[in-house]
Formats: sequence, C-alpha cells, structure tokens
Amino acid sequence: MKIPKGLQPLIDDGMVDTVVRKLKSGKEASVYIVACGGEIRCAKVYKEAEQRGFHKLAQYQEGRKTRNSRDARAMGRRGRHGRRVQEEEWKNAEVDALYILANAGVRVPAPYLVHEGVLLMELVRDVHGDPAPRLNEVSITPEQARAWHDFMIAQIVRMLCAGLIHGDLSEFNVLVDANGPVIIDLPQAVNAASNNNAFAMLERDVNNMRATFGQAAPELLETEYAREIWKLYEASELRPDTVLTGLFTRSDAAADVDAVLSHIEEERREAEERQRRRDEADAA
Repeated sequence: MKIPKGLQPLIDDGMVDTVVRKLKSGKEASVYIVACGGEIRCAKVYKEAEQRGFHKLAQYQEGRKTRNSRDARAMGRRGRHGRRVQEEEWKNAEVDALYILANAGVRVPAPYLVHEGVLLMELVRDVHGDPAPRLNEVSITPEQARAWHDFMIAQIVRMLCAGLIHGDLSEFNVLVDANGPVIIDLPQAVNAASNNNAFAMLERDVNNMRATFGQAAPELLETEYAREIWKLYEASELRPDTVLTGLFTRSDAAADVDAVLSHIEEERREAEERQRRRDEADAA
C-alpha cells in the first residue's frame, strides 16, 4: 500500500520495513499494521488537533506535568508555542501511560517506541492470530460477562492504584485477545490525584463497563463499584488486590455548599501564589 505521510520517517530511519495495511481510523489517530524485521506490530499515527474529534482536551490534560515552567505558561496562554507543546504532550501521554500500566500489571498493548509522533506497539491478536476484535464486536454469554466485568473492574482498580484513570473507557476501546480483554487508547489518561474531574471520569469508565456487560448479565446493572472504589482511594485504602462488594450506601446528609465554595476559593488563592513564586523564580 502507499506509505502514509506520518509513517515515512519510521521507514526512512529503518524502524519499520513495510506498511501491511490500515487497521482502523479513529477520532484521534489512524492505526496501521506494519512489519518490523520479523515482527508484525501496530503503528498509531496521531491526527493533528484540527482533525481530531476528541472534545474537552483541557479537561483531560489538567494536572499533567509539563517538562518545564516555560512550557506550562505557554500552554496556558494558548499561543503558537503553547499549542505545539500541548500537541507533543498529547502524543507522548499514551506511551507514558502504557509503560506505567504495563509495569503495574494492567493488560495493555506492549509499547516499543515513539518516533516523530508515531507510537509503535504490540499488535493484539485473537485466538486465530488475527487482529483482535473490539469488545463491542464480540458475543458473550452471561458467565463471560460476569467474569470479564470482574476482570475489568480489577483492571480499573489497578490503573487507579498506579495513579491513572483511562478517561474514555468503553466497549470500543477494549480488545479481546486469546486470553480476554485488553485496554487500548490512552492518550487522554487522567492523573487521578491532580485532576478535578477524576471521579467523574472514573465513574463514567466503571459505569460504561457495567452497561456493556449488563446487557448479558442484567444483575450487574445494580452494582455501585465506582463510588466504592473512589471512597477507598480517597482514604488511601485501595490496593490492587482489594476485595470489592459492588455495594455503596449513599449519604442523605445535605452538602455544606458554603464550605465547599470556601475550600475552592482557598485552593485558588494558594495556586495563584504558587504560580507567582514560580514566575518570580524563573525571572530571577
């Protein structure tokens, strides 16, 4: 096939021998099957910002560390340099997440390298050696649904214990290989400790899995894993091997809105003061 523009640098530098075919095209990237020596792998070519369909990017990038304070300020000003830095951060985020999660025992494709904005990684295969289907393409029994739901909840817990939340987890970015589910598509992975939207994204990931597997095993629709997981996480009591119940009792007590707003304002002032000190240090 004709070599895509994004893959030409990997061909030129000898990291990829040939492009076999396009595997899929998504909202933020196109994925190709490529030959690298004697291995068949995946190459993920990220689309430029104006071509991507992924919305609310800043919401996902909140709390991510940039390489230096100059880049952080540039991203905040949204100028040309800031947009370029933001693009690089987006493209590097997935490989960083893959290495972190693979080391934490989460089932993700093995990453190999990032070169010129292209991620080279393992090709996930099914029982026949073909590219693995997505979860939404697989018919499952109630027994499989229960087992895979348990497995995915455990994977989400393991991810959170490693400090990350997928942020866009659904049946469309889980592959099913010869041994079960494999989590993919992580450029929007959320830093759990420093993103104000962390719980909302965790809850959505968990509830997406609940809805998916609940189609085959309806009793799963009654579970409340997200709030149980988050309560344990906030109390620093969550571990990869924590036994969960899927039960959570909601409090009927009224929220203290004034106290919450006061806390938010205090955090804002402290953040402004920290930024002022950083700016003064950079100017010195």
